[in-house]
Amino acid sequence: MERMAMVIGIKPENIPEYKRLHANTWPEILAGITASNIRNYSIYLREPENLLFGYWEYHGDDFAADAAKMAADPKTQEWWDICMPLQTPLDTRADGEWWAMMEEVFHND
Repeated sequence: MERMAMVIGIKPENIPEYKRLHANTWPEILAGITASNIRNYSIYLREPENLLFGYWEYHGDDFAADAAKMAADPKTQEWWDICMPLQTPLDTRADGEWWAMMEEVFHND
């Protein structure tokens, strides 16, 4: 199992819509997350900085392949088409990233 985290900005005026969407996440999206070997997935909001922090535990053997499979799913693409305009990617994210991946620097069980 690998713990993974990411961060992105959100436009303050879009926070209520983002919360509404995620309170009613489509079943196909939840199934796709599970099929991609992702467990214990959470998204947190930090205001007034307007940052979203995502955390999950990856239980597969090839995250890149699982992520690519999820990204190719038409329902996932539809969900992202709704969610992405609400977000503000960090200028410092790596090439090819929307959410900026984060390095784990401490963990304690």
